[in-house]
Amino acid sequence: MAKVTVVGAGFVGRTAAMRIAQRGLADVCLIDIIEGWPQGIVLDLKHSAPVERFEVEIVGTNDYKETANSDVTVITAGFPRQPGMSRMDLLGKNAEIVRSAVEQVTEHSPNTMMITVTNPLDEMTFLAAEVSGSPRERVMGMAGVLDSARLVHYIAEELKVSPLSVEAMTLGSHGEQMVPLPRHAKVDGKPLTDLADAETLNRLYERTANAGAEVVSLLQKGSAFYAPSASVAKMVNAILGDTKEVMPVCAWVSGEYGISDVFVGVPARLGRAGVEEVVEMDLNEDELNQLREAAEAIKAKCAELEKLG
Repeated sequence: MAKVTVVGAGFVGRTAAMRIAQRGLADVCLIDIIEGWPQGIVLDLKHSAPVERFEVEIVGTNDYKETANSDVTVITAGFPRQPGMSRMDLLGKNAEIVRSAVEQVTEHSPNTMMITVTNPLDEMTFLAAEVSGSPRERVMGMAGVLDSARLVHYIAEELKVSPLSVEAMTLGSHGEQMVPLPRHAKVDGKPLTDLADAETLNRLYERTANAGAEVVSLLQKGSAFYAPSASVAKMVNAILGDTKEVMPVCAWVSGEYGISDVFVGVPARLGRAGVEEVVEMDLNEDELNQLREAAEAIKAKCAELEKLG
């Protein structure tokens, strides 16, 4: 059985651990710095096993030794967004947390695959790759799967159709420079652009880009966790199941789309080797420019991150 370590037992981490266990994707190790916290969550999860009918092994711990030999590590640890905060406000605070977690994980699992969830997502993915020294294709960020799911929801809600009938994808950065692709979106096989005007689409795209902040403002304390954890489980399934599924993730780009040497949201084929291919879609000039601008903005923030040490 494969093994997945989830770093951080907050709402995203614990829910991701639950989804992975319930789907029988892997044994799970949930680690957190707060003593008793991951152990209590895992005990509760184990109590649910007879009801949910899963039998994978789950461990809760404060000791990174128990994360040894993890096939995949999911980094969720960090400060959550508060009302009025942007993802970039978390840059300095969460960099220290992610750096420490990655150092300790790779000490015990040098060949682990990494999925970052901690915000600001794109920059933390870059940091995880730098600190771990892992091949770039084995490090990725969970962003596009989440943003695309949010967009699908808003399209379905607007058009009063099932979300299962909607196909839509976002690229670029996780946040303000998200790149929607209206030409590639479909509803029941029909082009989205035939079903909604430009003003409506722009409203939906803006709401999608700000969806995380909307959840934070409504909750007042904490941030989204159901959709992010579902997105994590989808990526874990693609990797461990070697499905070769193409999905939008924060991946290292080396010349694709005319972009190089940056982690940015692109369509990627996931499998046992990690990001096995960055898939190049047919983008028009405007879409390409948006994607390249997002990549340059991420590069600039990663440069700031390096200055922080």
